[in-house]
Amino acid sequence: MTTLPFATDLPPVTREDWLKLVDGVLKGAPYDKKLVTATYEGLALDALPPRKPQAPILAGRAAGAPWIISQRVDQPDLAAANAQALEDLDGGASGLSLVFASAPEARGFGLPDGADLEVVLKDVLLDLIETRIESGAFVGREDALAFAAVVEARGLDPKAVSVSFGLDPLSDFAAAGTLPLAWPLLAKRFAETSALLAAKGFQGPLARASGTVFHAAGASDAQELAAVLAAAVAYLKAYAEAGVPLEEAATRIEAALVADVNQTATIAKFRAIRLLWGAVLRESGLPSTALKVHATTAWRSLTRRDPYVNLLRTTVAAFAAGVGGADSVTVLPFTQALGLPDAFARRLARNTQVMLIEESNVHRVADPAAGAGAVEAYTDGLAQKAWDLFRTIEGRGGLADVLSDRWLQGEIAEVKARRDKDVATRKAPITGTSEYPILVQEAPEVLAPLAARPAPAADGALQPYRVSEAFEALRDAAEAAPRTPTVFLATLGPVAAFTARATFAKNFFEAGGIAAAVPDGFADLDALVAAFKAAGTPFACLASSDEVYASDAAAAATALQAAGAGAVWLAGKPAAIEAELKAAGVSGFLFAGCNVLDTLAAAQAAAGLE
Repeated sequence: MTTLPFATDLPPVTREDWLKLVDGVLKGAPYDKKLVTATYEGLALDALPPRKPQAPILAGRAAGAPWIISQRVDQPDLAAANAQALEDLDGGASGLSLVFASAPEARGFGLPDGADLEVVLKDVLLDLIETRIESGAFVGREDALAFAAVVEARGLDPKAVSVSFGLDPLSDFAAAGTLPLAWPLLAKRFAETSALLAAKGFQGPLARASGTVFHAAGASDAQELAAVLAAAVAYLKAYAEAGVPLEEAATRIEAALVADVNQTATIAKFRAIRLLWGAVLRESGLPSTALKVHATTAWRSLTRRDPYVNLLRTTVAAFAAGVGGADSVTVLPFTQALGLPDAFARRLARNTQVMLIEESNVHRVADPAAGAGAVEAYTDGLAQKAWDLFRTIEGRGGLADVLSDRWLQGEIAEVKARRDKDVATRKAPITGTSEYPILVQEAPEVLAPLAARPAPAADGALQPYRVSEAFEALRDAAEAAPRTPTVFLATLGPVAAFTARATFAKNFFEAGGIAAAVPDGFADLDALVAAFKAAGTPFACLASSDEVYASDAAAAATALQAAGAGAVWLAGKPAAIEAELKAAGVSGFLFAGCNVLDTLAAAQAAAGLE
């Protein structure tokens, strides 16, 4: 009888062993081109980095403790907001985020500033949950004191109430593009507000260094981290100038980061902020203290088209934030980009976290990614890039100064432009929007539709956007037409020759709202031309293999033009006969890496759309 050796008896597997297997799969393709990823920070991430067995644990929460499930309260109607809050708490939420209309994250909704919080928080046991206050437009002081008044009116001990007041005037500055007062005066007012709250007995955190405004405007992960760190240091300085001991000041500040769809990057970002905060404390001569970190899933990644895919996006983001050590997490409902979410969307948002905690037990292990080569390399690289950028910001005078002179806005705009190019070419594909679109799909219900984004209040204001907006605009234009625009797919040769590229072309055009049915093929060129005329569409797209293109494409393009095709595209890019095809009337080529948005815009123009 043959026995298998135990795993401990097996020889160790080296990186070279893995590379031999990878070489067999790549079949001669360069490793650096296929398995090394370049990030917007300039990092080169290897898919097979070595393990880091002695890596330190970068834990955030206490070992085995679940994170706080913080549910948004952004219903403008106060009684309805209260009903939502109670339903959320009864359904598994362990915290509430009071989103006021002034907050950049409100997206056109939110509690009215100055609202009666007694109505909003009726029957809410504030000493049993965590409450977060999210406001903006430099009214954080008023909203914070209003909440403090509720606690006082109820006779609760402020020390027993877990609340994050969210004082963050630098985020307000970034969103507004201007300051109501010179920064030194505003910093003094910020410190005075904190002193009022501390005098009432609240433990904090009182201040928030948030990256949400920067991320929503297109910032890279390193830029977001650097902005958060620069804001935290600015608040430390404000407290110090007000006479607050630095050791106490450090406990008054929390960080808020965005959890996005890149799982490894998000885990690394939440780990990196703890490394960066530790460096600030060391440079300040302070002992190491825990930094409270909140996560919100990314507005930037939500889509209006096929919004059900948002459920996958937010699940990945929430998982990564939890694994990365977030103390609390807010999941945006999957219909947030469509309007004010209803009870169903809110339930799915909180149940995403309930299932991660209660069923998957994601919270049980402290820093489970520690030692994993990919995560450790990303964490270290991201922390270094963010630290370098933070030092640059400080060297230019601090966050208030780089926002005042528009330097940081310019840096973020440069990254956004690169990301937009990747989206346009589908190097960064968006499932359900730029890839695998569904032309006919009933939109889920919302309580109120999302209003048009207001114009920026000032030139320097960081404007939120979603990466899918350009494709959604094309879909909107197509659906506003009197009839659905269509493209005639001129399939050449046998089914085996044209199926792959016909399917590619169908998905390509439908990403712009242009319907594209894949025919079964045609007996000859006359049958193809007759079918094109019967379709009544103003343009066509050839689809087949390079071999069939070499023999049939030029004649087909000429015939389709003669039959009235205003434009003839070709799926693929056969370089050897490209000039011949253009001479025959092929007006453009659809291929992996081309600018999909430009091609779709040209196709809509050919269809007579505005």
